Amino acid sequence: MTKLRVKDVMTTPMLTLEAETSITEAADAMRKATIKSVVVVGEGCRPAGIFTSTDALSVIADNIPADETAVQKYMTTGVETVSPDVALTAAAEQMHDGGYSHLPVTDADDDGVGILTKTDLAEVVSDPTTDTSVTTVNE
Repeated sequence: MTKLRVKDVMTTPMLTLEAETSITEAADAMRKATIKSVVVVGEGCRPAGIFTSTDALSVIADNIPADETAVQKYMTTGVETVSPDVALTAAAEQMHDGGYSHLPVTDADDDGVGILTKTDLAEVVSDPTTDTSVTTVNE
């Protein structure tokens, strides 16, 4: 894992939608794609937030009409991102330290190019052909 970069394991393309999208539409898109998050984008393809399956559960618990409510009401804003060229170990540490399950990947223009998830990390660790020895990575 020490020689891998985010771009080597990130999920592409990432599913995106606009903040005004209904929660019903977002949840349906996530279900169809069998994923647990969608990146909410603003100008260009810049991540403005993230809407997750946990957010969808909050909507249900709050007894809110999902077809009449936009994801912007429940999405997480101020989302941290990572460059595709960052060492995978550094991105994993960023996710761990921040308590993140999903980390949008952005290019030099801050446009979304993919997403790194805990599932992506688990797949790398469980792949017997991947060197998963952990050492310090200097960037």
